[in-house]
Amino acid sequence: MVEAVLIDLFSLPAHLQNNIQGLLRNTLETIEKCSSIPAPFVYVMRCQRQGSERNGEQESLLPAPRDFQSLKERLEVVHALTTAAVLYTIKQRLDEKDLSIIKVILPNVRKDLMKVYIDHLFTAVYQFEFEDLQVASDCENLQIAEHQSEEQTLPTQDVALIRSEIQMYLESLPSLKGELTILRSSLIPDDIFLHGFTTRTGGISYIPTLSSCNLFSSSKRRDPQVVVKENLRRLAHAAGFNPETFHRVKIDHANAVCIMGKTEPDSYDGIVTNQKGVTIAAPGADCIPVLFADPVRKACGAAHSGWKGTLLGVSMATVNAMVSEYGCNVKDILVVLGPSVGPCCYKLPHESAKEFHRIDPKCVRLFDSACPYIDIRRATRILLENGGILPENIQDDSVTDQNRNITFCTACHPDKFYSHFRDGINFGTQIGFISIKD
Repeated sequence: MVEAVLIDLFSLPAHLQNNIQGLLRNTLETIEKCSSIPAPFVYVMRCQRQGSERNGEQESLLPAPRDFQSLKERLEVVHALTTAAVLYTIKQRLDEKDLSIIKVILPNVRKDLMKVYIDHLFTAVYQFEFEDLQVASDCENLQIAEHQSEEQTLPTQDVALIRSEIQMYLESLPSLKGELTILRSSLIPDDIFLHGFTTRTGGISYIPTLSSCNLFSSSKRRDPQVVVKENLRRLAHAAGFNPETFHRVKIDHANAVCIMGKTEPDSYDGIVTNQKGVTIAAPGADCIPVLFADPVRKACGAAHSGWKGTLLGVSMATVNAMVSEYGCNVKDILVVLGPSVGPCCYKLPHESAKEFHRIDPKCVRLFDSACPYIDIRRATRILLENGGILPENIQDDSVTDQNRNITFCTACHPDKFYSHFRDGINFGTQIGFISIKD
């Protein structure tokens, strides 16, 4: 069932300009006549002319509300200066109402162009179907069809212009939830390395569980890649690294490690480099983003350590890669555990808890329960120390120094961090990042 209808009157061809109200009335009549109860939300896309009075323009464009009783509370004209701006504004309306099945009624000549905007501003969470504005007068046309992707037919330069328009608009948006904040460790020498752990503030992601500096996009979430890219650009500007030389692990919840400069694996949870000016990063939203730094050999690493990766030894695999690739001495490597879910909150089924109990019984609380509490940080520290990392070279604020304020529990601090455990499937992601200064 169609949940929302977008009527694109933003840039009508000349032969349709003189009959905007007639086209709109016919389309609305069809929507009202053919829709189930409740009726879909309807958004009319209009170009905001410089100096135009928006309210007056809306009143003159829309037919009298009494003509469309079932739509009158669900009908809105959305104005903006660009297609990117108006479509992103409508996306916010859709996300506020958790709508995802959308009909787009538009001039046929705008269809390929609109698909580019949608591909950039939306994710696979949404389903779109398109209908020609001139023939949207049939009930069958308003039934959502199975989405079929079609090849992009716009010239490359037109696609580039659309991307540029979207980027400029996103760059113009204000930061949400306060200033962008970066947590830094005093253990890693800042004369050699640039590093930090992000929090959730200072980006443009507006969906509550993703707001505001979400740094990961997937087909299951509502934040598109372009928004994540803009959040990363803002982070890079604040931190002082180049977003064009930024590399994030490709999560597999395992223990593979990528060596920068060598063939990149299809997936990996650790990454190491000795190249200056290259920023590497690991995400976390309960899983631990772990940073590694060797100030002697001037090499660094990052790892994503969830409960599976912890048991598989991803942190020590990252250390071993630094030793084998760059000649690091394990006793010189510094390790910082970033914000992650703490043993106060994190539970696993008993069978999985057994594996942590084998590492150290203190890694598990209420072991005899169906879902014991798990301390993946303690397990990580023990495995690192067993591998030769000096205890004093591991920073985990939950046991070392609370005042350092790096290893927060993500689930306990909704104002500061994202948490899959707390927020569910549409969760945001923070990262730990590190690079060697030029």
